[in-house]
Amino acid sequence: MFETDMLRLLDVVARTGSFTAAATELNYTQSAVSRRVATLEAEAGGPLFERLPRGVRLTPAGNALHRHACDVLNRLARAEEELAAIQRGTGGRLRVGAFATANAALVPGALRDFREVFPGVAVGLVEGLSGELMEGVADGMIDIAVVSDYFAGVPLGDETEITPLLEDELLIALPADHRLAGADVVDLRDLRDESWIAGAQPDGTTTLGEACARAGFTPRVEVRIGEWTGKLGYVAAGLGITMVPAMAAPAVRADLALRPLGDFAPRRTVYAALPRPALASARALLGFLRRGLPLTAGSHLPAAPAGRFA
Repeated sequence: MFETDMLRLLDVVARTGSFTAAATELNYTQSAVSRRVATLEAEAGGPLFERLPRGVRLTPAGNALHRHACDVLNRLARAEEELAAIQRGTGGRLRVGAFATANAALVPGALRDFREVFPGVAVGLVEGLSGELMEGVADGMIDIAVVSDYFAGVPLGDETEITPLLEDELLIALPADHRLAGADVVDLRDLRDESWIAGAQPDGTTTLGEACARAGFTPRVEVRIGEWTGKLGYVAAGLGITMVPAMAAPAVRADLALRPLGDFAPRRTVYAALPRPALASARALLGFLRRGLPLTAGSHLPAAPAGRFA
C-alpha cells in the first residue's frame, strides 16, 4: 500500500522533472528525495522514473501510478475541504428532524433563512413523533430535532443537549360564521355543546379530554381525523370544531377563525434537541429557529381580524 506522502512526492518529482527541484519544493535534501523515490520504486516493483542527464521523466509504470496518485491526492484535498466546511458549519450534510406541527411554519422558515446564509450545507428532513426523533438524536442519526413534551415529556440524557424554544398553546378553530368567531377570547365552557373533531382514537387521556375536564365537561367527539388538513376541512364545512397549535396558525386556511382559549388553553413546551457534541451547522440552525419564534409562539400571535387569527 502506497503512503500518501510517497504519492505526493511522486507528483512533485513528476511535475518538476528533477529530484533537486522536488527537494527544494518539499524542503527535503536531494539525497532524501532519491532514497524515498528508490523506496517507492521498490514498492511498485520497478523503475518509475527514467534518469536523464538533466533531470528525470516518468516511465510507463510511473505514468500509470502518477495518474492514480493524482486521483487520490485530489480526493483527499476535496475531503479536507469538505471536513473543514463541516467544522465551520458552511458545508456537509445537516439531518433535521421535526414533529408535524413544527413543519407548518417554524422549521420551514428557519431552514429558508439558514439556506440563504449557508447554501453549501445539504439539508435532509425527517418528520416523526418526538420520542422517535429523540432516539434519532441519541443514536447519531439526526443532527438537530424540534420536539415537544406532549404526551410523555422529553427524555434527557448526557448524550443530548436540550434547548427550550417556546411555549405553544392550543387555539380553537371555528368556522368563520361561528357565533364565537369574533370573540377576543373563547371560554372553553361555552363550547360544551359543540361537536368536536379529534385525532385518531387514543389509548389513554388526550389534551382535548384533559382541557375539557378542567372546564367541567366531556367533549362530544363525532369525527376522528389523523391529519391536520382533514380536521380543518371538516371545521370549514361546519361539521365541528377542533384545537390547533398556535405554532401552526400561519398555515391554517383563511376561511377559519382561530381564537385563544384563555386560562383553559392547553400548553406544551417545544424544544430543540442536539447531540453532544453538535455540528456547527446544527448550532447555526438553532439560532435561526430562535429568531423565528416571534412569528410562531402563542404569546406573540397578533390580534385577530374578524374571521382569521387570534
